[in-house]
Amino acid sequence: MAEDLMAEGLTAPVDRSGDRGSVTVEAALALCSLVVVLALALAAVSAVAAQLRCVDAAREAARLTARGEQDRAQQLAHRIAPRGAAVVVTVHGDEVFTRVSANPVPGLLPRIKVAAEAAAVMEPGERP
Repeated sequence: MAEDLMAEGLTAPVDRSGDRGSVTVEAALALCSLVVVLALALAAVSAVAAQLRCVDAAREAARLTARGEQDRAQQLAHRIAPRGAAVVVTVHGDEVFTRVSANPVPGLLPRIKVAAEAAAVMEPGERP
């Protein structure tokens, strides 16, 4: 029995030359993962900023249209909204409805759309 225990303790060294460079590969994969997570986080922040710009554009377009300045409302809404946004102003009777929608980060988040709607009542004496 003593010989069996000694034989187990005196095993030959393990050849680990096949593991060479594995730490480098793991570090490269970790850095790539961090870059992807950072890019997605920045895209999410950009989407939130685009949502806020859509809200502002919709509100201003509804307000200006209610005051009777529909042409100016379209111009200002396109200037406030994110690039490539769609601005739709609809007037039903004395009510104004606006919708602004955009794709905040087409390259990173192609299927994500942000949109905002606003409503207002026409000022007395104003017509669309």
